[in-house]
Amino acid sequence: MDQASRAVLAHFIPLSTQRRPGKRLQFMEAGVPRCYVHSVSSAETEQTVVWGAGEVVLHNYFLNTACAVYILDVYDLDDGLKGILIKFADDTKLGGVANTPEDRITLQNDLDRLENWAKTNKMNFNREKCKVLHLGKKNERHKYKMGDTWLESSTCEKDLGVLVDHKLDMSQQCDAAAKKANAILGLINRSIASRSREVIVPLYSALVRPHLEYCVQFWAPQFKKDTDKLERVQRRATKMVKGLEMMPYEERLRELGMFSLEKRRLRGDMIAMFKYIKGCHIEEGERLFSAAPEKRTRSNGSKLQERRFHLNIRKNFLTVRAVRQWNLLPRSVVESPSLEVFKQRLDNHMSGVL
Repeated sequence: MDQASRAVLAHFIPLSTQRRPGKRLQFMEAGVPRCYVHSVSSAETEQTVVWGAGEVVLHNYFLNTACAVYILDVYDLDDGLKGILIKFADDTKLGGVANTPEDRITLQNDLDRLENWAKTNKMNFNREKCKVLHLGKKNERHKYKMGDTWLESSTCEKDLGVLVDHKLDMSQQCDAAAKKANAILGLINRSIASRSREVIVPLYSALVRPHLEYCVQFWAPQFKKDTDKLERVQRRATKMVKGLEMMPYEERLRELGMFSLEKRRLRGDMIAMFKYIKGCHIEEGERLFSAAPEKRTRSNGSKLQERRFHLNIRKNFLTVRAVRQWNLLPRSVVESPSLEVFKQRLDNHMSGVL
């Protein structure tokens, strides 16, 4: 299954045997992955997220040996919707503000339109998997429904592999990431006899660290307890290397040529910022960031305007927390001609400064 360029879902079902005389037509079922429907508000005071899941089975008959294609058009899924609809290969996201009674009615109308679209296309949403995630301290926990079924409330949902809770503090995601990484590290410890750096470091980098850094620009830890929890995994991994057991953590990192996870997250933030300001996502960057006035553009020549927010949640967004660090980078790093050159210069800068 893949997503075509025109927002259609194509299911390729190979058939390995030809139809023989007198044999019945072969019957196959192709299950379409879940279609998630949820809404996200951009308001600071009150936000509502609705998660939904739909299941559909497509039936196909074949006569000859071939690769059959079943096309499910979803290009008209957003027709008539007031919110913003984002379509992925296996899920769909509906975003909209839910800060006033009128906004809630609009959101409910969008859900009704999606329900009607599903009925028109002979599909049914699995309403038991549909949840509502209320965000914000002043949220009135408004109830939504799909069809004639009221959707249940939820305090935490997994979205594209990341746990998002109603507080948006990302502590549950940090717990899950650390638990998974520790489990794999324990398996390596029990299964691998060698303790040489040539064995342990590649295994840690390939099998453990990705769980601590997957999509981390979104769920970066906000509290020291979560930062320490993630860092303890790498502390444990570096201690497994023979000859480094008694060294302090910082010396082990220098000996192995590694950065701490906190420094790697900062490095990832700066790489993302470069893509927004000078790289492949420059159009999105123009909407997310504003250049600082010329009188404040000393140092690197590409300083951005720092925005101020009262809520800690907003302060921890990538587009807010990374601006100050970007402004502190030297001109030689910021004005790199390419992303690869930027990474090299950034690594040299971070090694010498931090």
